[in-house]
Amino acid sequence: MKWLSALPPKCRRGSLPRCLLLTAGTNEEVAARLTKVVALDSVSIATTDSWMPRGLPIENPDGSWNLSTTKEPKLGEAEGILSSTDRSALTSWWLGVRKRANTPNWDIASTCSIRGAKGLLLIEAKAHVRELCKEGKNEPEDSKGSRRNHARIGEAIQEARAGLECASKVSWGISRDSHYQMSNRFAWSWRLAELGYPVVLVYLGFLNAVEMADRSAPLRDHRHWENIVRRHSENLFPPTIWGDSIEVNGRSIVSLIRSVKQPLGPTRTSTAIQF
Repeated sequence: MKWLSALPPKCRRGSLPRCLLLTAGTNEEVAARLTKVVALDSVSIATTDSWMPRGLPIENPDGSWNLSTTKEPKLGEAEGILSSTDRSALTSWWLGVRKRANTPNWDIASTCSIRGAKGLLLIEAKAHVRELCKEGKNEPEDSKGSRRNHARIGEAIQEARAGLECASKVSWGISRDSHYQMSNRFAWSWRLAELGYPVVLVYLGFLNAVEMADRSAPLRDHRHWENIVRRHSENLFPPTIWGDSIEVNGRSIVSLIRSVKQPLGPTRTSTAIQF
């Protein structure tokens, strides 16, 4: 467990170190593990696929730590996940001013095969109730660039909302100003499908993360997690969206609710998928 102490203090518990455990090990182990998380016959991750993060911190010979493997992906910057052209297209779509600006971090992103086509697996992971339910977008800083980006993000999400409504034939309520994180997860999934990538978006609950009880209730079991996610999303889209396939530009978006028992123990990983 030395690797855990190598992380910044706020990163040593909850969902982040568990995501590192999911992506730790040989390519064969990680590919099989991520495929098992998705648990759809039409989706597979191969040893030749690329994912981020890349697992646990690496101890250097001098006792220092290399944390590059633990970096969370930003799709506008993640080399190996998307082409430079598509990374640039995503960033331009989301931001009006790139300098000193941020795009969303993902807990895990991986290339994959979806119905035989090159696609993306995107995972948003949580370890306690408040981690999902408390989400919002900060007001922009008092600068021209920040205000332009705030406005552009709102426009991008509304563009995605219209596109998702057209594709699914149901009403959507994703927004910059409410349920911001879940809204941007579905907005980015839509934009990726527009760019030609089928997408599997997984909301992953890490069960029994008892060390997070001082923040809010840990996730007890899959039913508990699923109910929380469905309640949180009920104002954004109908419940039938979960588990369904939305076709955008000839590419599918499938959103899933999954849960995992992943202890922070000495064992590298002992993932038990539930759904």
